[in-house]
Amino acid sequence: MLIMKCLVTAGNTLAPIDSVRGITNIFSGRTGAQIALELHRKGHDVVLLTSRPEAILELAPNAVFNSRWQVIPYRFYAELEHQMRQHITDGQFNAIIHSAAVSDYLCAGAYTPAPDTHFDPAQKQWLCISSKGRMIDVAAGKVKSNHDELWLRLTKAPKLIDQVRSPWGFSGKLVKFKLEVGVDRQRLESVAETSRLQSQADLMVANTLEGMHEWAILGPVKGQYLQVPRTELARRLVTELETG
Repeated sequence: MLIMKCLVTAGNTLAPIDSVRGITNIFSGRTGAQIALELHRKGHDVVLLTSRPEAILELAPNAVFNSRWQVIPYRFYAELEHQMRQHITDGQFNAIIHSAAVSDYLCAGAYTPAPDTHFDPAQKQWLCISSKGRMIDVAAGKVKSNHDELWLRLTKAPKLIDQVRSPWGFSGKLVKFKLEVGVDRQRLESVAETSRLQSQADLMVANTLEGMHEWAILGPVKGQYLQVPRTELARRLVTELETG
């Protein structure tokens, strides 16, 4: 069996609002950690970028690691972007498994309405005494808690998975993950395949929020997507990387 050098991303990114607050999501990094552990168990070289290194101890408290295993922690989007770019451009990886739940938006400012300006939620519009509504910039190391309203300006974050092929120049096997909410299996498969092609990924893992603890789809495997129990996902994915 060919020993692969694999980069795995896991966990979630924190989008800072100020020095003590941030926006994140519910994902724990366990899936990525499971995949990294399975790769290591099979003898492959693994670099794991994770926001939750403790997930490794939760999943494998008695695991013994060797020089083929490296864990690098991160917290913020910028840290994960830097680590991915550096490792991908320098690392000569055979496979990248990008399971981290990365921020879709980054905080670009914190504001409160000026005294002559307010938002009417019923009409979904701004109302103001002057001709133009005004916002006051309240960004700080710690945004004060005495504002009646706080408005965050969110800007779209570049998708890290879409930089793996270009500009970062990775030509090995790429695995992408996708989560959807409130869709059936047929729709999930359609969305997954469109997303895979967009990122030029070789394999796609997709699931729904409602079924995330029970199953996921993996593909394309021999031209189709397979429904895999979550308990078998890491093993099946590693097998496909080894044989696909």
